[in-house]
This record gives sequence, C-alpha cells and structure tokens, in this order.
Amino acid sequence: MAYPFFLTVAYAGAGFHGWQIQTSLRSGQGDLWKALQALDPEAPMPQGTGRTDAGVHARAQGVLIRTVRAWDPYRLLAALNAHLPKDIRVMAAQPAPEGFFPRQHAVAKRYVYRLGLGPVEDPLLAPFRWHVRQAAPLDLQAMAESVPPLLGTHDFSSFRCVECVAKTPVRTLHDLRLAPMEGGVELIFEGTSFLMHQVRIMTGTLVEVGRGRRRPDSLGALLAARDRTRAGLTAPPGGLCLEKVWYEARWGVGEPSPFGERA
Repeated sequence: MAYPFFLTVAYAGAGFHGWQIQTSLRSGQGDLWKALQALDPEAPMPQGTGRTDAGVHARAQGVLIRTVRAWDPYRLLAALNAHLPKDIRVMAAQPAPEGFFPRQHAVAKRYVYRLGLGPVEDPLLAPFRWHVRQAAPLDLQAMAESVPPLLGTHDFSSFRCVECVAKTPVRTLHDLRLAPMEGGVELIFEGTSFLMHQVRIMTGTLVEVGRGRRRPDSLGALLAARDRTRAGLTAPPGGLCLEKVWYEARWGVGEPSPFGERA
C-alpha cells in the first residue's frame, strides 16, 4: 500500500538547473527524490506542479510523493529536511487525497519577478533580484499603463521562448501588477499557467517601457504580432520566483483559487 503526501517545497534556484530531474545536473526534483529514497528506497519519483527554469526560485512548488508506510506529516517533513541541502526545504506536508496530481489539478499560479532599482545593488538581495542599472529612474507609471492589453486570454507567442514545446501558446493572464518595495519593485503575474520564459520575456519588455525604449501603448500590437523577435530581452532567472499555486477546490489542497475553477 502506498501513502500519498502533498509537499510544499521551497528552493533558492541559483544552485539548481531547474526543478525537472536531470541526467547529470542538479535539480530540485532530483534532490528531493534522493532524500525520499533515504527514507524509502522504493519510493517513486516525486511529481511537481510544474517546471522552473535553471536559476529560478520557488517558494511554493507543489509536490506529490508516495511512501510505503504511514507517516505523521510533521515527522515526514523533519525526516526529509534532515536529508536535504540547506538551499531546498520542505515547508509543509499533508496527506494527499487519492487521485490528486498537482500538475493536472493546478488552476492558477503566481510568479513574482523582483527588480532592484537603487543606485547600488544590495548584496544581501542580489541573488533574488535583477538590479536594473540606469541614470534615470525606471518609469513605473508607464510600465503600469502598458499592462491592460496583456490581461485576459490571448495567444502569447510574442512572449514565448523559441524552445518552448507547449502544445498551444494560448494562456490566460488574470492579473499583472506592480508593487513598489524598498529599493525596488515586484512584478506580480497571476495566470492559469505560463509558457517557457513567458514571465521573464514580459518582464524584460516592461523594463524597456520603463526605460523609455517602448511606448506604453505599444504592447497590444506586440501581443497581436505573435512574433518573439518583436518583444524585449529575456530577464535573468534570478529575479523570478514561483510564489503560489492554487488547485481545484474539490481536492481540499490549499485555499480556493480567487479566479475560480478551470474553464
């Protein structure tokens, strides 16, 4: 008999070549599987909610594991963390309902991209932000004004990495907002799911608006062009973090999505 558990996993992405397990490179999934096998050598590979790029952080990667014996959730959490390096941690553990799979049953995700805007890069925050160097302040108002055409359900091919293998470029972006913080700003993206590098390309494009290199009213036409070459640079991975995932309410895993269920 197998016992399913749902884990919330956090990791600092700089030390990982993404979440997805690699043949010879370090990954979040690989490290967690090694820790699980130390407790249960026959345990199958942990299944995550989704991939993160190399260097991208996560605060709430949702993971399904199966163990051959029953565990108290707190003891399972402690036992796994005892076998994990310090840059990856199981933050929460709970029994999972049979039939629940985090990837298939996720209905929305929140990614946050953090920009450092001070005159000097903060060395304590540098691993988790992209420090934008320029003489004039970034025009955050112009960036906010450029957002509305991007909201809703669209073909996001203009913001899609050429290596992306998703079956369709159509995605729903529920919200994109700017939240100023000390020494910088957070770009908060909430949507059903995201294409490969989509958030990073959108961030790079918005930064070009903030630098005055694009007009705030130009992103609607850019989106409609469905042409990656028309968009901005791909922002560095270190500023990006998977912050939250919402799942179908029927499974009772986490809080219900504020955006409703999957259409």
